[in-house]
Amino acid sequence: MNIALTGYGRMGHEIEEAAIKRGHTIGFVIDVENRHELTAENLNGIDVMIEFSTPESAFRNISDTLSLGIPVVSGTTGWLSEYEKAAELCRKNNTSFIHSSNFSIGVNLLLKLSNELSKYMNEVKEYTVSIEEIHHIKKLDAPSGTAITIASGIAANHDTYSGWCLEPDLIPGQIPVRAVREGMVPGTHTITWDSDIDTLTLRHEAKNRKGLALGAVLAAEFISKRRGVFTMSDVLGF
Repeated sequence: MNIALTGYGRMGHEIEEAAIKRGHTIGFVIDVENRHELTAENLNGIDVMIEFSTPESAFRNISDTLSLGIPVVSGTTGWLSEYEKAAELCRKNNTSFIHSSNFSIGVNLLLKLSNELSKYMNEVKEYTVSIEEIHHIKKLDAPSGTAITIASGIAANHDTYSGWCLEPDLIPGQIPVRAVREGMVPGTHTITWDSDIDTLTLRHEAKNRKGLALGAVLAAEFISKRRGVFTMSDVLGF
């Protein structure tokens, strides 16, 4: 594939490395200083765009690319109030689109396990759940998109919860999420089910950004020859 990158920070460089290792080429790179170069002419011959930019610019980057009929893989979080608009643009222009709050295979396994565990926890109401996410100090959004996805999955599968709240707020029926920003932590997510008797914990700790980058490239390979709106469950087959 000939891939364009939108966003050329740490993740952009990791994706470039992962893509090249898998035999792909990087045909065009868009970052803050050349955002105006996202044009049909410059994207001619591009098979797929991988977008890791900022919450403020993500929807514009995605919509401009989808409007050209080019598939988009997006890993930016903090813009999802406009997700349905992007999905509609994808369908309108007969192309493909996938967004994930986290492309890591390990994180997606965690999400699957958490959703299944939440169903079983309906039978043991003495347990309450909380989520903690830890990221580097330069991460712009809080809580992380991954934490929100985890919380949404729990709420969809457990009768007690209807959503989430960011600590220090504590709202009945809402899953408390603690967001920590420290050092250069790539990303740690911990789901805790606690009772007076014991504690059950699910945890994913990223050692680096390579898992995210590989997952994004796998998603690009998956959608490059398909049409429609997809999820990482489609890519990974679970």
